[in-house]
Amino acid sequence: MRETYGADVLIHLAPLWALPPLLDRLAGSGIKRILAFSSTSLFTKEKSGSEQERQMVSKLKKAEEDLQSFCTERNISWTIFRPTLVYSLGRDKNVTTIARFIKRFRFFPLVGAGDGLRQPVHAEDLALACLDAIDNPKTFNKSYNLSGGEVLTYRDMVIRISGHLGTKCKIIHIPLPLMRFALGWLSNLPGYQKITPEAANRINLDMCFDHHNAVSDINFAPRYFLEY
Repeated sequence: MRETYGADVLIHLAPLWALPPLLDRLAGSGIKRILAFSSTSLFTKEKSGSEQERQMVSKLKKAEEDLQSFCTERNISWTIFRPTLVYSLGRDKNVTTIARFIKRFRFFPLVGAGDGLRQPVHAEDLALACLDAIDNPKTFNKSYNLSGGEVLTYRDMVIRISGHLGTKCKIIHIPLPLMRFALGWLSNLPGYQKITPEAANRINLDMCFDHHNAVSDINFAPRYFLEY
């Protein structure tokens, strides 16, 4: 962490659980402000049937607690952001994965109506939130859920992605057991390894989060989905 000496602000963008092992090395570095990213998966995957996902939630929880304790003991102001479904210009594991599937197979499977609500947030809006929070005392020692500027169903999200690609996509409705099997098979293909069958169980769930406190404190104004 030699690179931090002389800096007074740390913005941590890697998975949050990677930060606590480095905290002791920050002591005495002069850091007075830490902004870090967690995830709303902390809530949406807490009761997942996947042990891997539950372990991830446990790691996030512990990392948040460790960061807050470290900062409190050393009078360092912290802010934790928990984004929803993050997307960017082909560099994310969410919307980009759906887009890759549509381009490759020209169809997309859904369980039931696919009416679970989503609120994707653009990575650039998260970057702007960081910049607006750095010197803002209102954000000190607080956590924020950061969601996108538009709420849409999972089905509408898929259709929007297809339209953005200019690719015709047939929506196929399949039973949950078949979807879980398909996702298990898909996870063996390159580029889809992080998909788990548990994702099928969440297609029709509401996974939106209110971000009114971020609007109030940092004038957070996220864009509509796929609005560049």
